[in-house]
Amino acid sequence: MIIGAIAVAAIGILIYVMHNLRISTIREYKGKYDYINGHEIKNYKKVFLCFGIAAMLIINLYGMGKLFSIGVWFFVRLFISVAGGTLIAYVAFLILDYYYPTILNRKLRKWRFMPRKGSTGNTLRLLSEEEEDVHLEEGMKAEESAFSIDYDVWIDERSGEVKIEKYPGHLQALRCNSCGFYTMKVVREEITKEPGPDGPGELIKHYQCYYCKSVRATAFNISTREADDYKNSPRMAFRRSKNVEMIRLEIQTNTGGKKFFEFQSVGQAQKFLEEYDSEKP
Repeated sequence: MIIGAIAVAAIGILIYVMHNLRISTIREYKGKYDYINGHEIKNYKKVFLCFGIAAMLIINLYGMGKLFSIGVWFFVRLFISVAGGTLIAYVAFLILDYYYPTILNRKLRKWRFMPRKGSTGNTLRLLSEEEEDVHLEEGMKAEESAFSIDYDVWIDERSGEVKIEKYPGHLQALRCNSCGFYTMKVVREEITKEPGPDGPGELIKHYQCYYCKSVRATAFNISTREADDYKNSPRMAFRRSKNVEMIRLEIQTNTGGKKFFEFQSVGQAQKFLEEYDSEKP
């Protein structure tokens, strides 16, 4: 039985090694993202399932030399070994389902936003949400609007090469800043300002956590620019915080409620604060 436990544990280790070896052999960052997103948690569950079976076999060895007949102790030992192995696998599955997605999300973001090289060897630039629309077909825009698919557009500003990558959309749960679980999803969106000659429009996406019921909203610009306009436009940046991606506001009411809002520029945040009405839902 000890040989069986070692063999099953070795299979688990082999699955883990093969999984990471497979990732290292994928050259494209997008390919790494897709493989990790689709297989990592499944493969790790197989690993811990093997460890649980190995633990069950090892626990079942207790008192083996003193057991000469099938009696009550045989069934007690069998029950304890099965319970021990099940407990190890069950706890591991819970961790992989509820805690590990936080780690997995950081890993996926790393590969998704890793700087790309074009076919000419030049570094590609990732376009913003408002810049990328001019490179997407109408069907792609519809997919993004329906939250089913999200597209990243990378461009070589020297050669004009464009690379479009497809990712799971906003229906995939985001991390809730209140409870920490990945249970924050888009519930509705509204256009607060139509795009026109005087400037871009504004889209507000409303999120709600299905666990703690916290809500937040994020403002996005609706671009009116043509394909080459972004090349001549200055890039917006904070003077001393070049790594800042967005502005996040947290509003706490005297009833204990919390609301979170995210904006892509100082102007959007200031406009929101001027018009915000705490009595509106």
